[in-house]
Amino acid sequence: MEINQLLQATIEKKASDLHIIPEYFPSIRINNELLFLRSFGVTTGEDTEKLILPLLTDNQRNYLNENKEIDLGWDYEGNRFRINVYTNKKKLGAAFRLIPNHIKTIDELNLPSFFHTFTAYKQGLILFTGPTGEGKSTSLASIINEINQKKARHIITVEDPIEFTYPNGKSIVSQRELHQDTLSWPIALKSVLREDPDVVLVGEMRDYDTVQLVLTIAETGHLVFSTLHTGSTKEAIDRIVDVFPSGQQNQIRNTLSTTLVGVVAQRLIPDSTGVSRVPCFEILMNTPSVSSIIRDGKNFMLDNVLETSEDEGMILFEKYLSKLYKSGLVTKEAALDHAIRKQLLSKFIG
Repeated sequence: MEINQLLQATIEKKASDLHIIPEYFPSIRINNELLFLRSFGVTTGEDTEKLILPLLTDNQRNYLNENKEIDLGWDYEGNRFRINVYTNKKKLGAAFRLIPNHIKTIDELNLPSFFHTFTAYKQGLILFTGPTGEGKSTSLASIINEINQKKARHIITVEDPIEFTYPNGKSIVSQRELHQDTLSWPIALKSVLREDPDVVLVGEMRDYDTVQLVLTIAETGHLVFSTLHTGSTKEAIDRIVDVFPSGQQNQIRNTLSTTLVGVVAQRLIPDSTGVSRVPCFEILMNTPSVSSIIRDGKNFMLDNVLETSEDEGMILFEKYLSKLYKSGLVTKEAALDHAIRKQLLSKFIG
């Protein structure tokens, strides 16, 4: 068994992920379901080391030994994989995420046409939120690449690791990978302000330092895109504020109320055929009423605004889900299964 054989199988079967774990068959994920690659046999701890370690540089091996896990990117036959290597019962395991080698457009991905407006902003913060593996990075790449193809901008990405690579367009694109091109998130994000950016993509707002620096970059007149792992748009606002000590939270609410452009919560729902998945969204835009709610710390009012402000580009997740159901794209069971506010969904679909 060779790693290239497993990567090739992942590509040929159009899987999203490959898992290599000792004492299991190699596994791939297709439409969110795991499938064993039984023809390769069960892997041992020795097998996983032989498969995984050649992908790492000496520095990466040292980092893995010290930290017990590492993220990295790997190119294979024109395809890119995002890899997380980790220790599992003192043995190596790895999760490979296949990154599409073609960045699809907003329209090709069946994203809301409203997303085209995100490319017109010159400053502010646009957040995509949702669980891992729900298409946030793919949606963001489509928006970033539209800017790249249509506008003359300097786009800087800071990622762990680099996922999509952008083709030549009207913009110039600087892509920086943690541990390869920069030593840390804080160093990279502080440096961004000295690199003459117009648009900045920060792979994830993961802690106090990254949240604070992302807000600073947006506040100083740049357009910033980033991601969070929360279920709804309201939870994203709460998460950002809660990262800070209580004495700073009023200041952060004020900053968010002026710098935020919008928050998008995204999930992928199994379609009615069971063959693929369709994207579902909640969209919160920072209108004057939303800005006032955020500033006053009354986030409990945001759900009502989402439900009643569709003419301003906003939509509640359950309302979007009900539209998918009524159009026949998803089943009622799938809609109920994936609703954030299940009682509210009943109001829209009966």
